[in-house]
Amino acid sequence: MPEQLPPGEAARVHRALDALHSMIYFAPEAEEELSAVGLRPGRMSYFASRSAPMGPVSTGVTTATFYNFNPALVARHIPRAWSLASVEDILAARLRAVDRALRRLLGDEAASAPAVVEAAELARIAATGLPPDGRPLYAAHAGLEWPEQPHVVLWHAITLLREYRGDGHVASLLTGGLSGLDALITHTATGRGFTEQAAKATRGWSDEEWSAGVDDLRRRGLLDDDGLTPLGSEVRAAVEADTDRLAAAPWLQLGPERLARLIEVGRALSRTAVNAGAFPANVFAASR
Repeated sequence: MPEQLPPGEAARVHRALDALHSMIYFAPEAEEELSAVGLRPGRMSYFASRSAPMGPVSTGVTTATFYNFNPALVARHIPRAWSLASVEDILAARLRAVDRALRRLLGDEAASAPAVVEAAELARIAATGLPPDGRPLYAAHAGLEWPEQPHVVLWHAITLLREYRGDGHVASLLTGGLSGLDALITHTATGRGFTEQAAKATRGWSDEEWSAGVDDLRRRGLLDDDGLTPLGSEVRAAVEADTDRLAAAPWLQLGPERLARLIEVGRALSRTAVNAGAFPANVFAASR
């Protein structure tokens, strides 16, 4: 087993796979299934379905683990969601939505397609047995039972890998001195994340709060009229490098040959899902 990954490799595999997880946040099937068990459509369904593996947690826990959402937005939906639907019903509804959405995006035979089966096996190996230390969202999802259908196994494995990386990313942002709003503004400034309009709308920040955050980052020398300053770019680069370092364990245990194969198959499946309409237009400035 190699001791470290080539630079940028962890980010590369994340980009290759992530659409197969994050499609669920835009899928109409998720709204339908989660509404059917009692949740309100929109942000409530998102917050409750993603935090449900941790149990009926508080506003503070959801805000802390999700990191870049406005706490006021979270508070409008959590903990109220837990009075409308049980954690067990939410988790079951989420998997039903995954099953339906991936069949729509990858084809009716997605459950038995050879590429899906292969990717599911490789992703499961990568996602199994990772150290949970300091990784609350990963640990919560890792405590769930594995689904049985290969396409849903693939989604669950990529979810584990995404939350593992995300937990490490939060640690890296904290080390870099970036709050949740700082992280959102500076990432948007790179041109590789949300558009500013989408960032405000999806994360719940007002124009006034965003402007105050921009002013603070200017005062700290991280932003100027042209976007990120050299110092801002240095801080973001350090965060991304540290995120990759903290995300390396799954890929090291998979090994270079199987990792290369997972990237190849995962990228093709992701492209199929995106081309089938997994995401609305004009949400992202570019693929991260």
